[in-house]
Amino acid sequence: MEPLLLKPIFKERIWGGTALQTEYGYEIPFQNTGECWAISAHSNGQSVVENGPFKGMTLDKLWQEHPDLFGNPESVVFPLLTKILDANMDLSVQVHPNDAYAMINENGDLGKTECWYILDCKQDAQMIFGHNASSKEELVKQIEEGKWDELLRKVKIKPGDFFYVPSGTIHALCEGTLVLETQQSSDTTYRMYDYDRRDAEGNLRELHLEKAIEITNVPHEDMGFTPHVEELENVTITTFVESEFFSVYKWDVHGDAMFSFNEYYLLLSVANGEGTLLHNGEEYNLKKGMHFIIPVGFGEFEISGKCQLIVSHP
Repeated sequence: MEPLLLKPIFKERIWGGTALQTEYGYEIPFQNTGECWAISAHSNGQSVVENGPFKGMTLDKLWQEHPDLFGNPESVVFPLLTKILDANMDLSVQVHPNDAYAMINENGDLGKTECWYILDCKQDAQMIFGHNASSKEELVKQIEEGKWDELLRKVKIKPGDFFYVPSGTIHALCEGTLVLETQQSSDTTYRMYDYDRRDAEGNLRELHLEKAIEITNVPHEDMGFTPHVEELENVTITTFVESEFFSVYKWDVHGDAMFSFNEYYLLLSVANGEGTLLHNGEEYNLKKGMHFIIPVGFGEFEISGKCQLIVSHP
């Protein structure tokens, strides 16, 4: 019974940069690395266990062959995906389907509800979150007339902000933003608008307007969750969201803090700082940019040091 330390996968994106290297020390393979798939069992990018008896095994294989580590779940697929995104340029304006739509239209894939924790961003940064159309007809009209500035709703952001992004929500990260994303394990995205950018070959990127319009929630509604903050001995625990898809927390550790988890398996990412995890007499060094899973039945453990972790479970 050990924490499962995971090796991330990196994705080249037209909007990516080098912040994943400068901020987290990752050896990135591209100058425009946009995504770190930190904890993933998705077929488009598999995390590999780096320690213990399961070293070298993909997370999907572990899920299939050792379901006891995850509480013998009913789900055929590992349900969550943790990413870090480096928005060096504006992302395309996009929207994701729900489970029912993706099941029919995307070969049985999961839908994609997600959430964002803003790790860092430039001063006066903003993002696109929702729209201003009051009906589908108005939505279609503004898209056809290219009135994107009128249609798209922009909100200011700062480090430490948290946003819950249900399926059907128009959204886009903007230039100069570093985000930790917790999402359903899906890679389905419908692009609505891409600023008429062209790729290296001079081609416009594909849009998916018909599907995007069909699944967009109209009118837009903010699903606001009020964070709940709990001060315990040497740790501040912030509960960001508890939804049908995932629960997400922030642990700010400052000293020696005790935890005990048996019911859930946990996905953990060290967002900042460093420390140690002590369990059954074994010590594991924690540093910024590490990602790992604590299995079901792990029991009591201690985290010491000064560090911030983003934690989630289904």
